Amino acid sequence: GWHTECVVMSLDLLGEGFDIHGGGQDLRFPHHENERAQAVALGKTFATHWVHNGFIVDGGGEKMSKSLGNFTNLLDLLETVDARAYRMLVLQGHYRSPMVVDRDAIDRAESALATFDTAVRRGASAPADGVLDTQAITAFTAVMDDDMNTPQAVAIMFDLAKRINTGLDNGVVVDGEVNALRSICSAVGLELKAVDDIPADVAAQAAALDTARAAKDFGSADAVRAALTEAGWIVETTKAGTTVRRS
Repeated sequence: GWHTECVVMSLDLLGEGFDIHGGGQDLRFPHHENERAQAVALGKTFATHWVHNGFIVDGGGEKMSKSLGNFTNLLDLLETVDARAYRMLVLQGHYRSPMVVDRDAIDRAESALATFDTAVRRGASAPADGVLDTQAITAFTAVMDDDMNTPQAVAIMFDLAKRINTGLDNGVVVDGEVNALRSICSAVGLELKAVDDIPADVAAQAAALDTARAAKDFGSADAVRAALTEAGWIVETTKAGTTVRRS
């Protein structure tokens, strides 16, 4: 009965031939095989693609479940963690593999997210409708076509971020890489922060640093820079002025 009711609901709600049927790996047999067998016996096309995700596990590799009491409620998690970081955590592992949700995994996801935020922030002058690194886009498309290989997609994102930072450090135009990173992140549902939330007092300190430099009071400028750095800000001074961003 369990198998039959799911066949009926799928065919009624999704049609006689739909693209994707998914669920946890524990449903592959016997549930999904029975669903398909019943649908095919009725002469229906049923699902074109089947995807089965790995279990969510704790830091010890144990499957999270209510019965074990080792689960983390997603709504509770999002009270303390950027929702984008959870999406990043999901992308860092292949959907068929177990997904570890613990503090270390979340920290790694937040670190990755900060890397991409910083790269697009530093390259914010790149026009959104400008050139695009088509080689990176082609590589991204290929790995996503390979059973949604998101870990490899994330590797491409890291490579773009590295090239952006290296290029900017050496005065190289990196508009193509910036736009490719923006495009790839958008495709996987990651909204990057192109600007940091700069407190008014920090912005005032950055302005004071520029004022001191303009007056050739380099001792005061260095003191302001040191104070900002000690407070956890990365300070960058160019001919256009001083900018600060989170480290």
